[in-house]
Amino acid sequence: MSQYEIYITPETFQTIKKLPGNIKQRIKREIKGLGDAPRPSSSKVLDIPDIETEIRRLRLDNWRIIYAIAETEKIIDILAVRKRPPYDYEDLEELLTDFEDD
Repeated sequence: MSQYEIYITPETFQTIKKLPGNIKQRIKREIKGLGDAPRPSSSKVLDIPDIETEIRRLRLDNWRIIYAIAETEKIIDILAVRKRPPYDYEDLEELLTDFEDD
């Protein structure tokens, strides 16, 4: 059993379902791995003012997994899976607003 529970937002779940098979499997594997190691070396903290939750991004080739770690509850929320380029975090504020409202 993983140390952290992982929750995927419904929108992100739908995004993952639509990915090509190869990348979909890799993304799923990376997300599952976050349950035991939420801060892998390929991840980076996103410095976001006025947000107390630790928000990170995990890079997987041209893909980014954006997620939040709630350390005290041992929960990881997968907020988005995006391709870069063209993704440049322009919707990050909206993702965080939606996340905080939950």
